[in-house]
Amino acid sequence: MNIIKRAFQRESVEGYLTKDSRMQRELSTKDLIGLGVGTVIGTGIFILPGHAAAQHAGPAVSVAFLIAAVFSGMAAMAFAEFSSAMPVAGSAYSYGSVVYGEVIGWILGWSLILEYFLAVSAIATGFSAYLNNLLAIFNLSLPAALRNGPMEGGVVNLLAILVIFVVFLIIRRGLNASKKIENSAVIIKVGILIAFIVAGSFFIKTNNYVPFYPKEFRTGFLGSDGIRAATASVIFAFLGFDTVAAHAAEVKNPTKTMAKGLISTVVISAVLYTLFAIVLTGIVNYKKLGVDDPAAFALQAVHQTQFSVVITIGALIGTFTAILALIYASSRLAYSFGRDGLLPKYLGHVDPKTKLPMRAIVVAAVVEAVFAGFIPLSVLANLVNIGTLVAFLFISVGVIILRHRKDLVHDGFKVPGYPVVPVLTALISLYLIFSLAPQTLEMYAIWVVLGLILYFSYGIRHSTIKTK
Repeated sequence: MNIIKRAFQRESVEGYLTKDSRMQRELSTKDLIGLGVGTVIGTGIFILPGHAAAQHAGPAVSVAFLIAAVFSGMAAMAFAEFSSAMPVAGSAYSYGSVVYGEVIGWILGWSLILEYFLAVSAIATGFSAYLNNLLAIFNLSLPAALRNGPMEGGVVNLLAILVIFVVFLIIRRGLNASKKIENSAVIIKVGILIAFIVAGSFFIKTNNYVPFYPKEFRTGFLGSDGIRAATASVIFAFLGFDTVAAHAAEVKNPTKTMAKGLISTVVISAVLYTLFAIVLTGIVNYKKLGVDDPAAFALQAVHQTQFSVVITIGALIGTFTAILALIYASSRLAYSFGRDGLLPKYLGHVDPKTKLPMRAIVVAAVVEAVFAGFIPLSVLANLVNIGTLVAFLFISVGVIILRHRKDLVHDGFKVPGYPVVPVLTALISLYLIFSLAPQTLEMYAIWVVLGLILYFSYGIRHSTIKTK
């Protein structure tokens, strides 16, 4: 068998199900929504609305969030169909290996490493920023050298590393304990967001909505450049719903549960994001919102300092739950690579006592802590976006292939409006990919080349697929 034909050899669903049978199926729809909302409503909602409004769309940033939500919902349906048909660990990596072939699955998995691993690090730096702001309110602060990494004039972002370590200690207690903490924290976080939306509405000044879509952003085709750029940037805010699919091997009744968890996550997040953006830009003029803590800033601007402390605490809870859910997802991805031999099999070990891939969890936490401690949020967020969009592109197209595979017939959730919806999702994904900064595309291209070198030098020679 020549190397190209071998690289496109497909994995079987049955093979994955057998390997993943070591993991315990105990997650319900409620747990998946907790993990999904816990991931999605994190740094994105507390940071991105302000920057996107100030730099790209003004008050029309709420429209950008709505567009991003519709697009994410379309992509979520594609993931829901795959996870119903293939309730296995690994998300897009495993799906790609079955429908496209191992090398495409590897590229998707390599892209997900970019998404999951860097997202944990990005959100941990956001947590650090909010905690430093909270400490400053009480006249407490860490030395400057410990607040930022070397690329921002410091030595190490200590708080970003510490929060990942705390999350790791929680995760190692087991899935049951972690999901209880996640679900409880998500309820508190959503409650605080609703409180901001309701209370903030009393401080809205309608003149802040005029102009709703400022003239300086109306460039390009039909003046759409501002909205397009804002939409591309806030896709990061919806990062996380696809991580729900990473838990498919640990879900009860995945045929029905996965679709409910994925779609509910996007709907809940979309409503909260859009309302949050409307209220935020109504309280403060969009030109002043280019800050890392826009909600707290807006409340301070209307002399509600005490409530701004509550919002800061909400942001800390939000980022904490996102880190918890994403470390889970990233460790499942690392486990999947080890399970299949594409990375050292050490990572594919499942602890017989806890039913968790503890080695993969340790490796994921260590790598993410290093990134969080030494690389700034802006660099991390740009690369996370492209990893997410590439996965959306391939999974959307993959739905069409899935429907034509007679050996993959399934009775679970199916994308409505087929084939229009998956094709449209793929086209939007491609459009948003090329809307990202050229430097981001270049860095991603380098990442893919490095991944292919690793695959052809190590992965293809150690892959378990060749033993069949």
